[in-house]
Amino acid sequence: MMPVMVFDIETVPDVEGGQRIHGFEGLSNEDTAKALMQLRVQKTGSDFLAHHLHRIVAISVVLATRDRLAVWSLGEEDAPEAELVARFFEGLEKYTPMLVTWNGGGFDLPVLHYRALLHGISAPRYWDTGDDDREFRFNNYLSRFHWRHLDLMDVLAGYQMRANAPLDEVASLLGFPGKMGMSGAKVWDAYLAGDIRGIRNYCETDVLNTYLVYLRFERLRGRLSEQGLDDELQRVRTLLSESTEPHLTAFLEAWQAGKRA
Repeated sequence: MMPVMVFDIETVPDVEGGQRIHGFEGLSNEDTAKALMQLRVQKTGSDFLAHHLHRIVAISVVLATRDRLAVWSLGEEDAPEAELVARFFEGLEKYTPMLVTWNGGGFDLPVLHYRALLHGISAPRYWDTGDDDREFRFNNYLSRFHWRHLDLMDVLAGYQMRANAPLDEVASLLGFPGKMGMSGAKVWDAYLAGDIRGIRNYCETDVLNTYLVYLRFERLRGRLSEQGLDDELQRVRTLLSESTEPHLTAFLEAWQAGKRA
């Protein structure tokens, strides 16, 4: 059984990078972010910044192996971005897992590319396309149509952008909790308020939703039997029931209140 690592990142505007690129000298971080968003609106009609101007403030993962299931956020709450990015790629080097994301190919991984480049982080396993390991020639992390990185949103949409769906809605459709108390649009405000813990907790519930959808997908493509799916879902329930973290307890309660399993 290949280890499975579901991950998600949360980001805020890279105000330092924006100041360096655009020469916003003398502006506060908040005013710099507003200026960057306004430039983006003028260019695209949306204030969602380009990938290279996102700074990572949280990376959360679900790691599933034959003998272990865990959910956590990398590093301590005050860990610098470079440490978070380094820890992510160190985990990949250690486990060589199957990566599972929701829109990871469209957002999370490109952002990680730019931030790793910025911080001088080495990730040879991730970038291997068969030069070091022949198996990676036919199944690597970089190819959109390989399965070592499974972008569930992309695959379920049949690689058609017009068929993409939000994780929140797909998870809710299946009876899973979906978004709980926060959304990506609220992360910047939470960051300005100093609520890193809230951001990390939100990120952890996102990876749990993604993992639960992934398990249903494994049943869809015949890699889990009906009993196997039930067993894996119960493993998640057990993990949550044994946790003392309020956001994980709330996630389980919301799941149990759902109409589907």
